[in-house]
Amino acid sequence: MSEFSDTSLQYQARLGAFMDEHIYPREREYAEALHRAEDRFAPLPIMDELKDKAKAAGLWNLFIPPSLAQFAEHDGLSNVDYAPLAEMMGRVLWSPEVFNCNAPDTGNMEVFMKYGTAEQQERWLQPLLAGEIRSSYAMTEPQVASSDATNVELSIERDGDEWVLNGRKWFITNAMYQRTRIFIVMGKSDPHNENRHKQQSQVLVPRETPGLEVVRPLTTLGYDDAPIGHAELRFDNVRVPADHILLGPGRGFEIAQGRLGPGRIHHCMRLIGAAQRSLELACRRVASRSTFGRTLGQHQSVREDIARCFSEIEMMRLLVLKTCRRMDEVGAKEAMDMIAASKTSVPIMAQTVIDRCMQMHGAGGLTEDYPMAEAFNYARWCRQADGPDQVHQMALGKQIIARYA
Repeated sequence: MSEFSDTSLQYQARLGAFMDEHIYPREREYAEALHRAEDRFAPLPIMDELKDKAKAAGLWNLFIPPSLAQFAEHDGLSNVDYAPLAEMMGRVLWSPEVFNCNAPDTGNMEVFMKYGTAEQQERWLQPLLAGEIRSSYAMTEPQVASSDATNVELSIERDGDEWVLNGRKWFITNAMYQRTRIFIVMGKSDPHNENRHKQQSQVLVPRETPGLEVVRPLTTLGYDDAPIGHAELRFDNVRVPADHILLGPGRGFEIAQGRLGPGRIHHCMRLIGAAQRSLELACRRVASRSTFGRTLGQHQSVREDIARCFSEIEMMRLLVLKTCRRMDEVGAKEAMDMIAASKTSVPIMAQTVIDRCMQMHGAGGLTEDYPMAEAFNYARWCRQADGPDQVHQMALGKQIIARYA
């Protein structure tokens, strides 16, 4: 019996056909357009063309769950039903944007849906839902261990009818993209509050706000992830109106916890797609290349590695689906144990599987001729994004001990 609803199965068929017709055949064209671009962080015409096709095909904003279906063009998809769709998108790292399902915009849109005022939704959410603008989520800081979110030091001070921000952020995804118009910024508005989870607030900073400086683009293992990019930012007496706060003062940690749960599992879904595609490419490779009088696929060590890859992907796929089922039943907050298990297990699986598949491709596996090197980079930085593995394992271990002790 299928895990998925009829609606999900229909979307899987339509999305698979779209990927076959419009995405895979144009991967090289996309890469060449990016290499030719005068500004690597400018929008690419091919992306706009594909987004129009995705909209016309009804493959748009598929990440929106049933509880927020009033913001969607469809009835909303459960986490279980969305998982195979995100997996398909993860097979080509830039393709989620084609369907308006890319991080960090999906998480930011959910923030606006859940916590934004009607005015904030009109100004920022609607153009995000339409794919007209992009957004960033600014939490991590270079001078403190941001794995503990209560460490953030960027100051948010009230001055009359404005909030004044001072501080630094880095590895802020989407910050380099020319289309990014709004930053959701977390900082300390009440640093002396005895409850350290009430010290933070989140405010909205439009890109053109004076005092907001993009210091430099950053890379991960040499990849700049253009045109989205990651950046270091400086906030120097950045002033925004008082109504640019989300929920209210002291609610920043609460918003962060509500935002990051679904985002973590979306990364896991996409990484399974990246690992699965790498395995499929490796199988074709070992069936077509020969060494020492036989194909690579006839060597025992290669077969063993292929078997390990298959088994590990299947295990992680089932873990993610079980996590999704739990989230659908009780919500992300009550499913944090399963989210943590997935978040710490799937990226290391993907990294390991992709590494084996790169090895089977010889030197070519390290190049841009194949998608694996960049996918390896994605898996590696996912072990830091949305909280490093160690923090999630520490929290999960504490929870499990309390459950059974």
